[in-house]
Amino acid sequence: MTARMVTFNSAGNTMAGTLSVPARPGPAPAMLMLPGSGPTDRDDNAQKLAINLFPPLVRALDEWGFATLRYDKRGVGASTGSYWATGFGDRLADAVAALAWLAKQPEVDASRIYVLGHSEGALLAGRIAAGAAPVAGAVLLAGSAKSGEETLLWQGSQILPTITGFSAFLIKLLRIDPAKQQRKYIARIKATTGDTVRVQLVQKVNARWLREFMAYDPAPDLAAVRVPVLAITGAKDLQTDPADLDRMRELVPGDFEGHVIPDVTHLLRAEPGTPSLRTYKRQARRPIDPRVAEYLHAWLQRVARPATAPSADEAEATDQPVGSGTR
Repeated sequence: MTARMVTFNSAGNTMAGTLSVPARPGPAPAMLMLPGSGPTDRDDNAQKLAINLFPPLVRALDEWGFATLRYDKRGVGASTGSYWATGFGDRLADAVAALAWLAKQPEVDASRIYVLGHSEGALLAGRIAAGAAPVAGAVLLAGSAKSGEETLLWQGSQILPTITGFSAFLIKLLRIDPAKQQRKYIARIKATTGDTVRVQLVQKVNARWLREFMAYDPAPDLAAVRVPVLAITGAKDLQTDPADLDRMRELVPGDFEGHVIPDVTHLLRAEPGTPSLRTYKRQARRPIDPRVAEYLHAWLQRVARPATAPSADEAEATDQPVGSGTR
């Protein structure tokens, strides 16, 4: 595998990333990789939580003959721009710019470019597959079929039972209603107009991104997808509802393959115990569950085979010149 640092332009920002190309002759099929929410870099890492989701997938894709492009978000890592002023729509624009750049690279087969997204990246991948940019297929890891607001409310209902110890004691002692607090938080974000807001006077939040995320409903985009889709979610995901895969299956009109992997969390790691956000750092030190790569490999073998030129007899029967194979 040959990996090189690259840059491309998006709305006046210089986006920095890594293009990895397999050491094989001829243009290769390619995968654009989009990370999860927050100030995440090209490896799907944030400063407070490095999950390193993409490096092992890049190595696997290289073995399967795929080039990969991954990049740092605006204002993160080596990319310019402001992370705090970047909305959900801006993230889509950056992904579309990345695809346009990738299609122009001589090492890449522009007719076989796929997009893979994790969490927020899965939402963007769905939008792209619905027609925001030309791709041959989409991989949705821990994706959602609910609106952003519905997802946040669902998250709250899942995370509450996992709260233990002193925090649980305070909630009970002070008679705090976490669901009510969550709804108040959502209403406060909706009422903002600026790029950022302070929560509890301490935590800085990207209000612009949150407003756009909460308003986005992926259902219409999923219903508009006309390329093959692979969706993988862990059964112990606390941030996206595993049941959304059934909704995706109903919405996507064409080739859809979905897998809910038992005992796997939002980080795509196995968690034999009770799932909790408090165990994320421990989970991140484990390897990705091997079933993720197994499902991805099998899907790519099925949908990403190169088109073959017709034989002379087939060409004569269809009046098609030999060598003009379709894709």
